Amino acid sequence: MGLVDKWFHAKPSIRQPETIFIANTSVPVVVLVSSQHGGVSLIRSLGREGVRVYSIHEGSGEPSAQSRYLRGAFHWNFSSAPKADSIAFLVDVARGIAATPVLIATSDTTALFVAENASVLGQEYLIATAPAEVVRCFFSKKRTADLCQAIGIPSPRTELPGSRQALLDFAEQANFPVVVKGECGEFLLRAGHLGRVAIAATRKELFNIYDLNTQTSAPRLVVQEYIPGGDDAVWMFNGYFNDRSECLFGATARKLRQFPPHRGSTSLGICERNEVVEAQTKQLMKAVAYRGPLDVGYRFDARDGKYKLLDVNPRIGSTFRLFAAQNGLDVARALYLDITAQPVPCAPVSEGRKWIVESNDLVSSWTDFREGRLTLSRWWRSVRDVEEGVWLAPDDLKPLVMLPVLWFRKRWRPRATALERVPARRILRLPKA
Repeated sequence: MGLVDKWFHAKPSIRQPETIFIANTSVPVVVLVSSQHGGVSLIRSLGREGVRVYSIHEGSGEPSAQSRYLRGAFHWNFSSAPKADSIAFLVDVARGIAATPVLIATSDTTALFVAENASVLGQEYLIATAPAEVVRCFFSKKRTADLCQAIGIPSPRTELPGSRQALLDFAEQANFPVVVKGECGEFLLRAGHLGRVAIAATRKELFNIYDLNTQTSAPRLVVQEYIPGGDDAVWMFNGYFNDRSECLFGATARKLRQFPPHRGSTSLGICERNEVVEAQTKQLMKAVAYRGPLDVGYRFDARDGKYKLLDVNPRIGSTFRLFAAQNGLDVARALYLDITAQPVPCAPVSEGRKWIVESNDLVSSWTDFREGRLTLSRWWRSVRDVEEGVWLAPDDLKPLVMLPVLWFRKRWRPRATALERVPARRILRLPKA
């Protein structure tokens, strides 16, 4: 049964049937920056099992803050606040909840923050994270590529030019187009517009991006070999590794469409078994003694038949619900079960399971229409059998209602600066799930 069928047959306020059952849900969870679709998926996944979920947001009006499965919300900006203040804030949150909660980071900034301060935060929270040095390594595109080369994991050629001359040397030997990324985060794609990935078709485009970013405090840029192919050449692995670096739950999937189109996160994905991607990921995680949730991206290179690692996100990915197993197990639930000392059941993922970010996929589909890559009939066939969407959840409609508000604020309001701290005692009580 696809998402459309579920929508018309489901009754509002009734949780979707799943066989997984968490016996002990007494340990609450704090979701660390639950913005947009990754956060709302995480809140629902654990909230539907009866876990008390609290969330921390960087701004007001986040759709996930309206989920019926959320017990309370806080506001804090980890990007701009001093480290000591952020630690004190999280301590206040844990003590205000009056229990020792699980802490789950959903962004690069917060994942690194938790890893670097695990010894302090671990006194108030249950935490599953890799060592800080491992997290820092994976956030650096160049260090990740160097690690893959040392271990024997295929990856595209990646360079970190330290000067304009070094970039010129790279450009003289490169085959265009080339991929441009921030070494550890977003960079300026054009004046006033940040992004994570750009595809430079010509040497002129490459140097325009480089010159624009050298005039600012943006992170250093890496340039990467472009691997030809469509969106469906991108593969993913999502999983959870325990404190012995054993994969307690993991699955592979393929992107069908991306947002932003052709260079972004999954807007439509499908679960498919890929033993090579799975084996390479487990080999890499074992080598670095990894612990915690994981989201890894690969691209199949038809030129040599290899699956080449693109990015490692040492945190729970925003696409994790694509990888839900037949019994309802996913990365978030596996993490919760393991960290609360409950057994994690074996659970195969359904081959062909599809998942969609409805709002993002409309934009990506429209781009494919204009480029002649997609017809109306092909689009309908691609979405007709989708099993789960982010926003069209009959049992939790408020986040969908708030989505236009978020769009409006992003378009018409200036980029937010530091947010005012909301003390733990001022928790926003939401309807009980």
